[in-house]
Amino acid sequence: MLRVNPMSMTLSSVKPLLSLFLSPKPRTLFHSHNPKLIFLRRPTSCSVSTAATQIEPHYLSCSMPHQKGLKVAVLLSGGVDSSVALRLLHSAGHSCTAFYLKIWFQEDFENFWTECPWEEDMKYAKAVCDQVDVPLEVVHLTDEYWTNVVSYIIEEYRCGRTPNPDVLCNTRIKFGAFMDAISSMEFDYVASGHYAKVVHSSADQEYKPSVLELSKDKVKDQTYFLSHLSQAQLKRLIFPLGCISKEEVRKLATQFDLPNKDRKDSQGICFLGKIKFSEFVARHIGEMEGVILEAETGDFLGKHRGFWFYTIGQRQGLRLPGGPWYVVEKDVKNNVVFVSRNYYSFDKKRRLFRVGSLKWLSGLPPEEISRLQCKVRHGPGFYNCNLMIEHVEDGGEDIAVVQLSEDDQGLAAGQFAAFYQGRRCIGSGVILESWDDQGFPVCEKALEIARMEDKSKLGKPIKIKVKPETPEEFNSNKGVQSSRNLVNAQNSIAEKSNTTSQEEAISRFPMNWLQKFREKWPRIL
Repeated sequence: MLRVNPMSMTLSSVKPLLSLFLSPKPRTLFHSHNPKLIFLRRPTSCSVSTAATQIEPHYLSCSMPHQKGLKVAVLLSGGVDSSVALRLLHSAGHSCTAFYLKIWFQEDFENFWTECPWEEDMKYAKAVCDQVDVPLEVVHLTDEYWTNVVSYIIEEYRCGRTPNPDVLCNTRIKFGAFMDAISSMEFDYVASGHYAKVVHSSADQEYKPSVLELSKDKVKDQTYFLSHLSQAQLKRLIFPLGCISKEEVRKLATQFDLPNKDRKDSQGICFLGKIKFSEFVARHIGEMEGVILEAETGDFLGKHRGFWFYTIGQRQGLRLPGGPWYVVEKDVKNNVVFVSRNYYSFDKKRRLFRVGSLKWLSGLPPEEISRLQCKVRHGPGFYNCNLMIEHVEDGGEDIAVVQLSEDDQGLAAGQFAAFYQGRRCIGSGVILESWDDQGFPVCEKALEIARMEDKSKLGKPIKIKVKPETPEEFNSNKGVQSSRNLVNAQNSIAEKSNTTSQEEAISRFPMNWLQKFREKWPRIL
């Protein structure tokens, strides 16, 4: 029985949480002509320390130090990264205004919190601004976040896909709705604490597109999350941390004596705060009991709360003995989750997949698409790849067929694939469902059981035995683990060339695509 809690698609207006803004010093609250902005400005009688901190010039290289006096809107979360970004821009001689985005508020979740989830963030954000007399403003984008991000995520999970909320948050909220909210304030640029680098053209070449490049810190690099921006958005951005490493950011936080210098980095999905993801899904989609079947045998192993709680490749939360077990397929129509202990075997990996909703940072697709690099998830690793663009008739969106240089087991529909040329991030698209037999093979018995209307006839789950590992399996697993290692970021970009054969790629395509692929592939070589 499906148990779905009521959900209001139109959130009530958010009341300003004045208690968040209380401090030993008196504050004066102003409202702009834009009702989404709440200005927090200190009275002029307050004594604020503005002592300059001398820092090495190379730390400012991504803060546009040669254009002093820029008017910059700085997104400030209360964390170390955005705080250091603010101080670097201030040290570079720019006029900064800090903005704290209030993007998630739902009264139904108040019982999950022992304290207000924004109180600590606001406390640190105000303290950082106080050090250098920078005004702090709060922007309420709750309704926009619900409409443009949260509703989309809920619908994607209902359909069995795995969306990426952080990419959507950047494109639609931080550098979308927020830019719209401050459009009348005439800022030259918007800045944040992202680990990425934007290269802008000189004043006499403004017609040239701005370029998004990898940050100095390859591990912390966040170009993957920024890969779906438009050129119009990119032209207005500054990322001061793009030229320094995370270790250097921590050192600068100490040098600046920031009040949050020892604060841990935030983890998890941007809009959930302290809410567990499973609680969010349960609240907005509900729960519906289903069965867990072994893909190879059809054995009934246990029950689950709904297929939307699981993604392909997941091993946590299955609560099955004798593992590790992995989610390998989902039957959305019948609410069945298929699992296997053989997820990382050679013959079940993919290097060909489709990507839709393509967006290129320059505004146009790359001229050279035969030798690119690709990220299929956030992290330092790349694959070498080739693309084949399928132009859809009747004005539909183009589809890209991606050929990776190595197999990848963790491709999930709904996630993003970001593309690179050297250090440049050139764009991204959404990974689509498999349209052929590329998925994990599920036996006919398991498929037949999944279609059963009355699954109570299955009785009790079987007793799972621990799977012994043979020497052959041990060696195979070692080989698979080796093949799973992604191409080293620097070597992949600078040196490694694509060695995957054309015939090998073609052999993995379904027959109804084979002729088209043979005809079009030579055109891009």
